[in-house]
Amino acid sequence: MIDIAHQTQGPFADIAPALDQLTRQVLFGEVWERPALSRRDRSLVTVAALVAQYRSNELPFHLKYALQNGVTKDELVEVITHLAFYAGWPAASTAVGIARTVFAENPAFR
Repeated sequence: MIDIAHQTQGPFADIAPALDQLTRQVLFGEVWERPALSRRDRSLVTVAALVAQYRSNELPFHLKYALQNGVTKDELVEVITHLAFYAGWPAASTAVGIARTVFAENPAFR
């Protein structure tokens, strides 16, 4: 289970400790916990934004996080498919390749 907000060190601690602290405390501690959107809904919005912006570095983490937050594999694939028409075919096809790898690495979601 991914729980960045409560980790003592996150993904940037070795090189950018301030960014690491902001990521854990503000982004995943405060923003992701705001009650107006559920974690599931935040995951859908985040994945959509990352796909649309070709953010292939961040997308694998957020696909896994979305699955953890209750978004299904079928829903993620549908988001990617839908975005092909709004964000472009290349963005969607790149996201499909990333999703394929994420799903293959997580046996529960094959």
